[in-house]
Amino acid sequence: MVSFKLFSLTTLAAVVTAQNATIRYMPFGDSITEIICWRAKLWEKLQTTEWKSVDFVGSGKTENNCKDTKYDRDNEGHSGFLAIDIANKKQLDGWLQKNPADVITMHLGTNDIVQQNKAVADIIKAFTTLVSTMRTSNPKMKIIVAQIIPMGTGSYNTKIQDLNKAIIPWATGLNSTDSPIWVVDQYTGFSGSSDLRDGVHPNDSGDTKMMNVWYPALVNALQVIKSARLSERDGEVVERRFVA
Repeated sequence: MVSFKLFSLTTLAAVVTAQNATIRYMPFGDSITEIICWRAKLWEKLQTTEWKSVDFVGSGKTENNCKDTKYDRDNEGHSGFLAIDIANKKQLDGWLQKNPADVITMHLGTNDIVQQNKAVADIIKAFTTLVSTMRTSNPKMKIIVAQIIPMGTGSYNTKIQDLNKAIIPWATGLNSTDSPIWVVDQYTGFSGSSDLRDGVHPNDSGDTKMMNVWYPALVNALQVIKSARLSERDGEVVERRFVA
């Protein structure tokens, strides 16, 4: 009887520890993820919630002079990178190997359109490859994909809107229970003039708008992860007791 109690308590401690393990979040994208301040604003807002211990992960720490020395700068934003190139060169594979994640936000496609006028179908194909990479890294990856922000220069917004429209059915087709894909709209309500500092990258008001779109989706993903861990903990405790 004593050994059974000790076994059960040890098992319970192990699964509770696993359930309470820090959730790892990777901000992934191009310069609109790297040299901005919405990540700082997002981290700051999380500090007032139960999610303040979420670990931002990634190989980079670059930002845009956000005047916050405490926030977690880790990210996987790469200025100038194309979604198609990241997919074809299998770069995300290595980034996730070095910095595994439980949840990812992805804002990509701007450079594919602005730099090289890539076809929307080719960008979407790259997105499919990237999702496959995410799920290979973590079969339970929670994925948040942005309909990307508008540009304030050139005539790129028509094609950006075409890409954004294509993202919805694409995400629906790839969605799964274990690894859901949620789409957030970073385009609607974002001004290509007053919310950008240089026609491409968000200024303070733009960063705030982006953060406010990411935040509820990220919190939802974190809650899904927490609930799944609680269910796994409860199931394992019951199973161990039955075996004992």
